[in-house]
Formats: sequence, structure tokens, C-alpha cells
Amino acid sequence: MAEQVTDIKVATFNVSMEASNYLPSGETGDNTVLASILANGNNPQVQNIAAIIQRVRPDVLLLNEFDYIEDPKQGVAAFIKNYLNQSQHGSKPIDYPYFFYATVNTGQPSPFDLDNDGQATGVGADAWGYGFYPGQYGMAILSKYPIDHANVRTFQHFKWRDMPDFMPTQKADGSPWYSDDAWQQMPLSSKSHWDVPVIVGNTSVHFLASHPTPPVFDGPENRNGIRNHDEIRFWIDYLNPGNAGYIYDDNGNNGGLAENRRFVLLGDLNASAEAEGDAIHSAIRSLVNHRRIDNSFTPASLGGAEHTPERKFAQYHTASWRMRADYVLASDFGFNIKEGGVFWPAKNTPDYPLVGSRDASSDHRLVWVKLELSAE
Repeated sequence: MAEQVTDIKVATFNVSMEASNYLPSGETGDNTVLASILANGNNPQVQNIAAIIQRVRPDVLLLNEFDYIEDPKQGVAAFIKNYLNQSQHGSKPIDYPYFFYATVNTGQPSPFDLDNDGQATGVGADAWGYGFYPGQYGMAILSKYPIDHANVRTFQHFKWRDMPDFMPTQKADGSPWYSDDAWQQMPLSSKSHWDVPVIVGNTSVHFLASHPTPPVFDGPENRNGIRNHDEIRFWIDYLNPGNAGYIYDDNGNNGGLAENRRFVLLGDLNASAEAEGDAIHSAIRSLVNHRRIDNSFTPASLGGAEHTPERKFAQYHTASWRMRADYVLASDFGFNIKEGGVFWPAKNTPDYPLVGSRDASSDHRLVWVKLELSAE
């Protein structure tokens, strides 16, 4: 009989653990860079990331920008063993017996000139998701509870053209930005979209994870802003079963998430529901205000408020570049929100050095929410 679980702490953290973060400016590297860092256990930046995780102690954690490394012993398992299982800055070690990771579109070469600069390089903006090697800016889920691998759904290969009423990307003359051949193959996800069920006590909780592309680094056509919008809109449709018939996963199964299911939608969504940042705000606003999501609580921090005191929403910011970009959104079914926060200590506190500079840990902050499992 499964143990009785009354509450769980869930977090998302863009850890910036990809090769270019550790190399001189202009160098891109590959996923062997992270593998070597994970093997030695002594990288100060990763030690600080592990210390933050140990301080907060989430039960389930999504890592964004964690390079995909096929062999877990060199990748996610090495991070757990050599960093999280070791005390960092006085924190108690933490263990995650279960994890999920999978391939992503970032750095996957396309044969097309996707950025219309006259060259089809296969890398950078000409990859299916911006990146310089397959798996750059990947994702991983760490869990203290068993993962229902048989029922995981991934949507890496869902074609953008198959989304009804997709937002078109156009050149200045109104013609399509992408060539016909490129558009036929273009995936919606810049990384991937995942539905990962975790067995918490006697119940299944669906963790809906993604990392939409930043809505910048493009031109007047706003191709990244448009893709970010539709990557977020995917979840809106996924949570509306009546609108989700068009969705198919990487195993060919159709539909979205049925009603009356516990879920937590989380990740670096690169968009703010407030008038901050460069995103097309309509999709993220619709998601945060979705009928199936409890938006009664917004994680906050003293450090964020202190970082930009002139900004109205600064306490809710999750990135050093001053925006709420990272989310932990719980279903209104099956949960009561108990507490939460953004790990962003004030400058006069002992933990501030963990986030005190870009090189200390990441340009994002860990966001967490503690959820009570309520009666169905």
C-alpha cells in the first residue's frame, strides 16, 4: 500500500547548465562540457545551484537549460550523485531516486534557412530550436516519487502547422516567413512539451513541463515572439479537452488532459502576464487565468522587490533581467496552495551570495509552491 502523502513541494529552476555558460564568450561547445563538470563535482556555480535546491528541498523539480546527455550516468544521475547528494554550503544533502529526461528540438539541425539570412547553417537560428548542438538548453524532471513512465507523453515532434488558428509569421510583404518545405516539418516546440505523471502516494499528478523560446533575438517579423505565444497556447488547448482533439503526442495518441486530473504546469515560459517584457501577452494571460488553474497565489521574494524597487511587480520577478518568466501553476482540482516563494534572498542575508551575480548560479531564480493534496 502506498504511503499517505498530504502535501508536496514543487519547483522549477532554469539552471543555465549548458555549454556556453561555462566557456569564453563566443564559444559554443557541446554537451561533453556539462558532462565533465558533472563528473568532478567541484564547479562553484553548480555547487551553488545544488545549494539552492538543498535549501528549498522540493519533492519534484523541473530543471530548464540542463543539457540533454543520453547516458544518465554522465548527465542527470551525475548531477544528483556528485552535487545534490553532497552537502553544499552547509545544507543537508538531498536525493532524487527518480528522474525523467528526453530529447529536445534545440540544436537539432534543420536543412532550411529558417532565419532567412541567406544561409542554411543547420545551427543557431537554423536549428529546429535555437541551439548549436542537439540537446542544448534541455530539460529534466527530478522526483522523490515514482514516475509513471508508461504514461508519459512528449510532444517534441508535434507540427506547428497542425495547430488550428496558429499565429502566422510573415515577411514585410505579407508572404510566409518559412518556406513551404520548412513549414511542413517545423515543430511547434522549441524544446519540447511534456506531460509526466508522478505517483504521489495514492494518486497521479501530471507535471506539464516546457520552455518556450524567448520572444526576442529576431526581427520585425517577430518569429520568436509568435512561436512563444503558440507554445504557451498549446497548454491552453491541452487543458480544454474540447479543443484538444488536434493534439497528438510522439506516440501518435490524440487529445489533451481529461477533466478532474491533478496537474502542475511549470517551467521557464519566457513571458509575463503583466505589461513587462517582449512577449505577446495574450497567451500567458489566458494560461494564468485558465479555469483549471488556481491563480490565487503568486510566488514572491524580498530580493526581487529590492532588485527593482521602482517596478510594481518586482516582488514576483523570477529572473535578474526583471520579469516573471518562471511558473509553478497548480490545478484548482485536487490541491490547496499552502505557501510558496522565489529563492531570491535580500542583500543583507547570508544566502544572497548564491544569487548575487550572474556567475553565482543562474540568471533565473528557483520558484516553488507547496501544495496540499485535497479530497477529490
